[in-house]
Amino acid sequence: MRIKQWKSSQNAECNAARDYLKDLGLLIKDLALEAKTQSVEKSTDFSIGYMAGFHRVVSLMQQQAETFGISMEDIGLENIDPDKELV
Repeated sequence: MRIKQWKSSQNAECNAARDYLKDLGLLIKDLALEAKTQSVEKSTDFSIGYMAGFHRVVSLMQQQAETFGISMEDIGLENIDPDKELV
């Protein structure tokens, strides 16, 4: 189901799914940026690998959103470029 359809729908399930995706995206973005900070401060194999995992998740979420015609704002992942900020 596309976000465009969700916006025009009064269906509570669609609204809940839209809100869930936005909240999840915002939480993942916060955790990813925190992981980046930790990887710079600690520079351990674990902290670097942890950040790399977030790079993959954020990239995948953004790619899938683009494929389904969902804006980055709608999933809370605007203003983050994993290839610049999570490496």
